[in-house]
Amino acid sequence: MVDLNYVALFVQVVRAGSFAQAARRAGIPANTASRRIQQLEEELGLRLLHRSTRRLTLTDSGEAFYARCADQVEVLSEAAQELAEGSHSPSGKVRVAAAADFFNWFQMDWVKEFLVVHPKVRLEFVLSDSRADLVAESIDVAIRAGKVLEPTLVARRIGSSRASLVASPEYLTARGTPQTPDELSAHDCVALPAVSGRTVWHLEGREGSVEAQVSGRFYANSAQVLLKAALAGLGIVLLPDFVTAPHVRAGQLTEVLADFGGSSIDVHLVYLSRRQLPRAVSAFIEFAMTRMVAEGLVRPPTVGRSPARRAA
Repeated sequence: MVDLNYVALFVQVVRAGSFAQAARRAGIPANTASRRIQQLEEELGLRLLHRSTRRLTLTDSGEAFYARCADQVEVLSEAAQELAEGSHSPSGKVRVAAAADFFNWFQMDWVKEFLVVHPKVRLEFVLSDSRADLVAESIDVAIRAGKVLEPTLVARRIGSSRASLVASPEYLTARGTPQTPDELSAHDCVALPAVSGRTVWHLEGREGSVEAQVSGRFYANSAQVLLKAALAGLGIVLLPDFVTAPHVRAGQLTEVLADFGGSSIDVHLVYLSRRQLPRAVSAFIEFAMTRMVAEGLVRPPTVGRSPARRAA
C-alpha cells in the first residue's frame, strides 16, 4: 500500500524543485527525502523523477501522477490546518439542555456576547422541564438545579440558589417593611395557591428554620406570574434568586428580611467527561459559570468545596 506521507513529500519535492529544499520544509535530511521518493517509486513500479546533479525533472509518469495527486494533497493539508486551528480556538456546535423557562432569567444579550467573542461556535438549546439524557440526546452540557443522580456524569458546581423574600419599593413605601417573619402575616403576600387553604412559608435563618403563615389577595401557580405581581406592587413574594436577581439589581424589587429565605439548592453544569472536552464546550461552561455568578443568579461556592466532581 502506498504511503500517503511519501506522496505528500513527492508533491513538495516537485514544487520546491530539489530534494534539499523540500527536506528543509519537511524538517528531514535531504538523503532521507531522496530515499523516501525512491521507495515510493518502487511501490508504484514507476520512475517519477529524472535526477541529475543540477536539477530534477518529471518523467511522463511523474507528470501524470503529480497532476492526479497534487490537488488532493493540498486539500488534505488545508483540512489538517483547519483542524489544528480549530483545536486552539473554540469552534463547532454546543448542544445545551436547560429548564423550559431558562431564558426567562438568562438574558439573550449574554448569549449574543458569547457568540460575538466566539464567532465559530454555534449554540443549540434543548429546553424542557424533563431531565435530559445526555447520551441519547447528544447533549454536550446540561444546566441543572438540585442533586445529580447519574454516577457516570461530571457535575461542576456553579454555586447555590435559594428563594428570597422581595417586594417592590412602591409596596414597601405604602405598607412598611417587615422586621421579623411574624410580621409577614400583616402583609399582602403573593404566593402559590394553597391546597389546604393555608399558605405557610418555610424559611431558613441564622437561628434555624421558622414557619410564617401568610395570606394575600393574589395567587398563581407560575413563578413568572408571581414575579410580575410583585413588580406591580401587589405584595411580598418568595422566589428563587435567579428569578429575582436582575430586578433587585435594577432597583425594581427590594429584598425583605435578608437573613431569611428558602433552603439552598445547588446548581450544576453537567457533562459526560473532563477528558478531551471540546474547546467550544469548555468555553461555554466557563462563560455560563462566570455570568451566572456575576449577575447574582447563583451564590458562588463556599471556600473549601471543590468546584468540579464526579457525580456520586
